[in-house]
Amino acid sequence: MSHEIFGMPCKKSLNCTVMEEVFVLNETHSAANIFLAQLRDVEQQKDRYKFRNHLKKLGFLLGYELSKTLNYESNEIQSPLAQTAVSLPKKDIVLIAILRAAMPFCDGFLEVFEQASVGFVGAARRPFQKNEALQIDLSYAALPDLNQKTVILVDPMLATGKSTWATVEQLNQLKTADSVHIASVVAAPEGIALLKEKLPSSTQYWTCAMDERLNEKLYIIPGLGDAGDLAYGPKE
Repeated sequence: MSHEIFGMPCKKSLNCTVMEEVFVLNETHSAANIFLAQLRDVEQQKDRYKFRNHLKKLGFLLGYELSKTLNYESNEIQSPLAQTAVSLPKKDIVLIAILRAAMPFCDGFLEVFEQASVGFVGAARRPFQKNEALQIDLSYAALPDLNQKTVILVDPMLATGKSTWATVEQLNQLKTADSVHIASVVAAPEGIALLKEKLPSSTQYWTCAMDERLNEKLYIIPGLGDAGDLAYGPKE
């Protein structure tokens, strides 16, 4: 089965080409809309356990959709009564979580890809003023072998795209990966546009919701706030 990339219709006026070749989970009505609604609701956000759990559920649902597009091969297994052929992914899966907000979301993907290896990257925005360029600090990386693997980079919020771009730029091993997927809970068109400009055309994009835009502070509108703080508590 060959790779398939989903082209989704563009609902908004901002750069319709940004939406091409991006899978958007909530473009089709499903239970995912319930979890997204609860993640955004300021009253529901007061419960950190529920917030983490909804991130995990969306990771599971998005991972399941992504799994449909992988390359598969036939394998023989022995049941208690007979041998039978099953189709399994041809390439090993590696998940890369951008700390700290990605942890619950990544756990959802692990429910789908149970035997996946997992890598971790620490990425954070530097403080910046209105007219300054946004800079990203990459303070930590712990990665398994990525050579000829299917790599899924997960981060709940894809805003400017600079954290993801900086991560990919630092991970030279990604050049030898078989395929690279970028997965988010909420994405902004500006961030997708930057990544499509900077990353190889073979990169595939997955999000649970494509939001309207970034505001002047480069936060996603309507968004859902700081996913890391809502999942684990405010930072010092």
